[in-house]
Amino acid sequence: MNFYTTVMGSGAATPTMSRHCCSQVVNVEGCKLLIDCGEGTQRQVRQYHQKLQSLAIILISHMHGDHFFGLPGLLSTMHLCGRTAPVDIYGPAGIRDAVMAILSASGHNIDYELNFHEFDFTEGRHLIVDHKRCTVEAFPLIHSVPTYGFRITEKKFGRKGPRSMAYCCDTLCDDSLLPFIDQVTLLTIDSTFDDKFAQVAAENLHGTATAAATLAAKAGVRQLLLTHISARYREPQILLDQAQAIFPNTLLAEDGLLVQVPKL
Repeated sequence: MNFYTTVMGSGAATPTMSRHCCSQVVNVEGCKLLIDCGEGTQRQVRQYHQKLQSLAIILISHMHGDHFFGLPGLLSTMHLCGRTAPVDIYGPAGIRDAVMAILSASGHNIDYELNFHEFDFTEGRHLIVDHKRCTVEAFPLIHSVPTYGFRITEKKFGRKGPRSMAYCCDTLCDDSLLPFIDQVTLLTIDSTFDDKFAQVAAENLHGTATAAATLAAKAGVRQLLLTHISARYREPQILLDQAQAIFPNTLLAEDGLLVQVPKL
């Protein structure tokens, strides 16, 4: 079964010349899910050969601009390209009002159906999507505003065990996340800073590469993907080095990178 993610953006806070804001397109046997949608995501989707009209499920982790400011533009572009199929948008309470306010202020109508599914919980793992190809569960992360991670699990279709992918961005890499990411096949997680900035990471509720790798090892994941890289790192090899010293099967996200969810 085909199960992979393509990085649309891998940077933190603001887009740079080399990294757009965090976003990924996950493909589970043709079911495509867009996770987060910062500025310029609609360009990235085209740049990395993702079909706009194939995106029917959008997951927004939280209401910081670098994770959703691109959504009204993406929806508008879909409209201008003649979309007729509905789009389901899952995200924290307030996402509907924010998106609709921007669309209304611009005087732009959307001719297809927008279905908003808002959630507001502080504990547990909750099923939010049950598609014929996969399920998506949301769970709380540790950040300055209500923020959620997502666990995407393929359906078995007669095979022994399903693969899964967890997306956790933005968050402090704390042991309290272990029940939500336990044994995932691929973990993509906030790795904004290197060890030198560990205190800054703690104060701002972000992760370090070392903390991400430590969490991955404890959770028994198969592969780790570092993302949400601070713009201070023009050469972020230090992040990869620090993570691989603890968890060797680690990749560093780059815009356009395609990562297959490993086979079990």
